[in-house]
Amino acid sequence: MIQKRKAPQMDNQNFKDQCSDLTKEFNIQIPCKLAERVEAYASKNKTKITSVVIEALDSFLRKQKNRVG
Repeated sequence: MIQKRKAPQMDNQNFKDQCSDLTKEFNIQIPCKLAERVEAYASKNKTKITSVVIEALDSFLRKQKNRVG
């Protein structure tokens, strides 16, 4: 009989081990036109502005890490 293995579950404890807090607040000022674009994108995709910013920063930083030069 083959037993299915359970996939490891991600839980808050795993994240707490990595950081003292799951989130950190940053207050930044961005150009008005950029803010409008972010708001429009979030609205069009039925998501939160915070999610758009997190995804954009994560994508940008991952590309920088993998960049040769």
